[in-house]
Amino acid sequence: MSDTTIHSKDLSPLLTKLGNRGVKKAQDENHRLGIANVYFKNGKMYYQLPNGDITTRKPKNHPQL
Repeated sequence: MSDTTIHSKDLSPLLTKLGNRGVKKAQDENHRLGIANVYFKNGKMYYQLPNGDITTRKPKNHPQL
């Protein structure tokens, strides 16, 4: 019988990689659908428009949260 214990130091990079991949996929899908990606930095909201522009003004066609 082999010991297949997974240590957090080994699992953490994998989970980070998978999480980053999922976020990138969601961002790409938002751009494809014409939806802005929303980010918060220093308590301020930023919108990355599908064309790549970044603004603090909420797009008119952005869905309500």
